[in-house]
Amino acid sequence: MGTGRRVQRPIIQRALKLGTNFFDTANVYRLGRSEEILGRAIKDFARRDEVVIATKVHGVMRNGPNGGGLSRKAILSEIDNRLKRLGMDYVDLYIIHRWDSGTPIEETMEALHDVVKADKPAISGLRQCGPGSFRKRSISRKGMAGQRWSPCRTTTI
Repeated sequence: MGTGRRVQRPIIQRALKLGTNFFDTANVYRLGRSEEILGRAIKDFARRDEVVIATKVHGVMRNGPNGGGLSRKAILSEIDNRLKRLGMDYVDLYIIHRWDSGTPIEETMEALHDVVKADKPAISGLRQCGPGSFRKRSISRKGMAGQRWSPCRTTTI
């Protein structure tokens, strides 16, 4: 058992005992190891339907094309990779960690829409993106009928 697991599992177990039910991670935290540890701890100490799991996408997981960012390919492959690492069928919230200026916003939003339609996350959202930065990007509604996107900001304690 690695140091991270030895340290994190008791913290997660204690948090659950104290009533914590929201856990936020990201693919790049220890290059996926954080998700592995969290997934095992949730399996051992909680009922999946009683916790909310959020995870963020953007960071570079490997060198080369689509190894990070918010392209359709990166978003779709990373949701599958993280579900495997977490040992779960779905996450509750799939969050854009940062903007990717190299990918058209329409491509990113359509990929997130498709991931939600596939029931992999219950909802997707944005982080570190104030309303002004969201409005600056023109978003095509083509192919996204009924999809509603709102700017939001999350706070991590």
